[in-house]
Amino acid sequence: MTRLTVDAIRRCLDGQIPATIATCSRDGVPNNSYVSQVHYVDPEHVALSFQFFNKTRDNILTNPAATIMVADPESAARYRLRASYLRTESEGPLFENMKAKLAGIASHTGMSGVFKLRGADVYRVDDVSPVAGQTVLPTLPRRSLLTAVRAFAQSTQRCSELDELLAQSLADIETHLGVKHSMIHWLDESGERLYLVASRGYTQSGVGSEIHLGQGVIGVAASARAPIRVTHATSEYTYSRAARESVRGTHLADRLEAEIPAPGLPTPGSQMAVPIVARNTLLGVLYVEDAADSRFGYDEEDALVTIGQHLGLAASALSHASERDAQRPRQPASAAAPSGRSMAIRHYGADDTIFVDEHYL
Repeated sequence: MTRLTVDAIRRCLDGQIPATIATCSRDGVPNNSYVSQVHYVDPEHVALSFQFFNKTRDNILTNPAATIMVADPESAARYRLRASYLRTESEGPLFENMKAKLAGIASHTGMSGVFKLRGADVYRVDDVSPVAGQTVLPTLPRRSLLTAVRAFAQSTQRCSELDELLAQSLADIETHLGVKHSMIHWLDESGERLYLVASRGYTQSGVGSEIHLGQGVIGVAASARAPIRVTHATSEYTYSRAARESVRGTHLADRLEAEIPAPGLPTPGSQMAVPIVARNTLLGVLYVEDAADSRFGYDEEDALVTIGQHLGLAASALSHASERDAQRPRQPASAAAPSGRSMAIRHYGADDTIFVDEHYL
């Protein structure tokens, strides 16, 4: 029998059904509690949110063995993860990603003042086993995301200008992934702000509006260079609020109405931002949103991250091609073709005479 790994049950980790964790003290006293989120790290690791020091936290610091129970939100199948605590991360891409998701859960449940992430506890998963019980048939998938990524790659290869590439990318995301609201932000020369260069699905384009790195789901994805996915409505990570937050309370506050209005859904239920990177250089951020909760799962995240990487390489290739064209020396204009009738010129070396047509020169 093939050994199960965490990537095979990623759908169970989106938090729609609360997970539980069982730990044991050094003296052998068991404890069982709910966890806000079990975050997928890779096929062999998961991360749990560390919000406050409780009995679970006390236990894993003295006895790192834990058992985590998760459930599939569609089939109701349950899985038991036998895991070992490794470390706690309080900064970096993993921490920022979990912080964004936790903000969504907190806002959705009215617990924003309670759910504050202090760290991401990383566990090694030693075994994944199904738990016997009744299940239901899962619903059919929305669409083939691999086919969508393939179609995107083929379509964008035909673009010869950056503006065309960006507009075509958002059109393909709507056509092949069914995502109607999307935008692309580009990093400015200072490396401190992102400005909107393309949007789709909004009454106002908002092109030219800005957002600082580290603010909102878009700014966090840029600063952490990691995908950020929020599956519930949250005010902390909405784009429009973060875009103007840096100006409020300053001497420039009276100019807010003059700023370019930012597009965006007033209360997005699902948000995802993925960095656009080429050769380890951040170019911008691709952002999508939907009014419904839990619209984007791990599979959609994989698809959008792949699309973001392809978009970055395509944009970089167009930029380099443009630079080469600008540096290429211009060819001198060719001389005008001679006009008039043709003449035959002959030279005789014996007596050094020259004839033009039949006339002696």
